Amino acid sequence: MKPEKTRYLSIEQCVDYIIEEFGTDIRMGMPLGLGKPAPLINALYQRVKQNPQLHLTIFTALSLEKPAWSSDLERRFLEPFLAREFSGVPELDYMLDLRAGALAPNVTIHELFCKAGAYRKNPEMQQNYMSTNYTHTHRDVISMGENCFSHMIAKKETDEGTRYSCSCNADTSLAGLKDSTYLPANGQKRLFTIGMVNTQLPYMYGDAEVSSDLYDVIIDDPQCHHPLFGTPRPAINPSDYMIGLNISTLIKDDGTLQIGIGALGDSIAYALGLRHNQNATYKELVEKCGLGDRYGALIDAIGGTDPFHKGLYGSTEMLVDGFLQLYKSGVMKRKVYHHIGIQRLVNEGKLTETITPDILQQMIAQETIHPYLTRKDFESLKRFGVFRDEVTYDNGHLVDGERRYPANLAEADNLALVSENCLGRQLKNGVMLTGAFFIGPKDFYETLRQMPEEELRQFEMTGVDVANQLYGNEVLRSLERKDGRFCNTGMKATLLGAIVSDSLEDGTIISGVGGQYNFVSMAHALPDGRLLMMIKSTRQEHGKTLSNIVYNYGHVTIPRHLRDIVITEYGIADIRGKSDQQIIKAMLNIADSRFQDELLAEAKKHKKIPADYEIPEQFRNNTPERLLELVNLYRLQGLFPNFPFTTVFSDVELMIAHALKVLKTKAAGAGAAEIPGIMKALPEAVPANLQPFMERMQLENPMTAEEKQAQRMLLLSFRLAGFC
Repeated sequence: MKPEKTRYLSIEQCVDYIIEEFGTDIRMGMPLGLGKPAPLINALYQRVKQNPQLHLTIFTALSLEKPAWSSDLERRFLEPFLAREFSGVPELDYMLDLRAGALAPNVTIHELFCKAGAYRKNPEMQQNYMSTNYTHTHRDVISMGENCFSHMIAKKETDEGTRYSCSCNADTSLAGLKDSTYLPANGQKRLFTIGMVNTQLPYMYGDAEVSSDLYDVIIDDPQCHHPLFGTPRPAINPSDYMIGLNISTLIKDDGTLQIGIGALGDSIAYALGLRHNQNATYKELVEKCGLGDRYGALIDAIGGTDPFHKGLYGSTEMLVDGFLQLYKSGVMKRKVYHHIGIQRLVNEGKLTETITPDILQQMIAQETIHPYLTRKDFESLKRFGVFRDEVTYDNGHLVDGERRYPANLAEADNLALVSENCLGRQLKNGVMLTGAFFIGPKDFYETLRQMPEEELRQFEMTGVDVANQLYGNEVLRSLERKDGRFCNTGMKATLLGAIVSDSLEDGTIISGVGGQYNFVSMAHALPDGRLLMMIKSTRQEHGKTLSNIVYNYGHVTIPRHLRDIVITEYGIADIRGKSDQQIIKAMLNIADSRFQDELLAEAKKHKKIPADYEIPEQFRNNTPERLLELVNLYRLQGLFPNFPFTTVFSDVELMIAHALKVLKTKAAGAGAAEIPGIMKALPEAVPANLQPFMERMQLENPMTAEEKQAQRMLLLSFRLAGFC
């Protein structure tokens, strides 16, 4: 059901309208991450905050926040950075109040996914968290009474008029815009929808393109055209790089890839680029790591180490910067076509981008088109270039200028004439990536904004119900997502193959389920799909190193019967279809060696592995020192830079950030007692080589006692980091 007429309002007019429509109970849905209309939700929040008779419920996920500081040194580091990189980017007022312990009492926030650990100690957010599968988000918030949905949109002027795009958040937005579900809780017959135009958003194509009549209100005010929230690229450490390298050997040429945001996603993109563009060095590195010796059979069966001759197709919930890097490096170049007949022929190697004269005959033989060509079949084939643009369909005939051919292709002579005179030369409108949402660095947005339309159309955005599952068009999506490799991240893995990704065993939410289960189930549903679950083998807590491979755990996100492949920095465990003792042996082989004996003893205690079993010697050297030695060896050859895809930080800032991190870790661990002694041994004057760092932190000429202490603490951080 559509609104009678779309209204074009200002921010304040829209807030008035919302209150008029819903009275005292406003239940606002907003998309995950970037697509929140910050100016609108801020104005609505402030209005509700000032009027205790109103109540606002917010349904959303991943509310983005600018980095915050917890000390004067961190403030000195972050303030200039924030002024430079986040100028003009609006904060979310409800998050500012939440962090300050001042959230309006008549406002409730239900987040379905959050930045890892962001709300670990926040009772209100822990209690109001909604655990739901990504593809069930719209259904579940509707059941919670959502009556209004708003998001940020892009716009474009065309010959047919103004068009709009869900851009960064087609994921759940499309379901909200097209929903006509009755909402008995408030009497509305459909969801009230609001789009806020921001010209800074890249205009994305695919299902993300929508018309104005899907909106009750559109806000198009230049004051809302603000810069986008950019996420700086993280540094990639040796463990991240090794996980990416291990993953890269399991990706099959002419296949499909899903990766996520962050250092692990970037490490996969880097390793795949290395495999494609520096293949000799890559293969040498693979052998040096022992991957061929230990996992050669698996690599040959499902992956490879050769360059990508046909390339990869991205099928992912999130279009991340790593995919653009893979596109630039020549890895991501496999196109898919949303037509079963065309895609099947492409998969079988019977069709390339060049259209063959027998294409219609082949599709009739495989029964993907009817011998009597319908208008629907014709238009679909024409969209992908099978028929020339000049050819039209009229009353059961194909028309080419003055010539008309019957649409009855069962007649051999007519089929020959149509094939000779009406076919196009090249396939068109193929896509190299299907995604549901995006967020990334500032230059990532700029790349999308500047990309020519024909090129950008290869990166389609669609709803999460399409991107994250096969349901609804199983045959086509299975053909397109062949040899799917779905890379996901977990926090912990048990020795029996279960994965912990969203919360602790006491119920504390760390992030959320998101779409992880979707890709797990899709990997199992596809005949040639595999799930590649990434787990860092250890973590640091309060200065202690703990294993992320555990015998068992009181909460799991992915149960062990859905196990597949688990990857740590130390190797690959192929545990699909294996017995318990086989799983345990494989998982022990990829655990940090400092914890292997303890884990093995626990398995023996519960009689899940033979009492005389010993871990093979080739897996007994899983140590950070060995990885660092290997990475440093290749860094001498120019490989494994901390930021392979550039960074917004200067060299001076990177060194300061590292030093402050070392200081924070030292102060929180067992070594804190050593700090006073180290402080006493510091030089009275700042060494000349450290002056640029003091200038960046505005501590070159400290005047107050506080500034002098801050200078000493910064000097201490440099000493702990080995810079002086």
